[in-house]
Amino acid sequence: MPDLGERLDAIEKRNARVEYDKAWETSWVRRGLIVGVTYVCADILLNILGSAGAWKDAFVPVMGYVLSTLTLPAAKKIWLERKTK
Repeated sequence: MPDLGERLDAIEKRNARVEYDKAWETSWVRRGLIVGVTYVCADILLNILGSAGAWKDAFVPVMGYVLSTLTLPAAKKIWLERKTK
């Protein structure tokens, strides 16, 4: 069985990894990458399907994603407030 110091080091490393994962999940870089990939994929698909304004239509799923990322934190806060009462 590892000694207390080794266990504490392992916990601190895990906590740091969790913090980095959380920072990535909430980062604007990640959101921007998702927006870009979503737009490109939607544009390609709409062009394949023959949409005349594919470059404009591809904004629909992108805006859905952006709006969801902007509103979910507020919805989570309201949900947590109600859940903890």
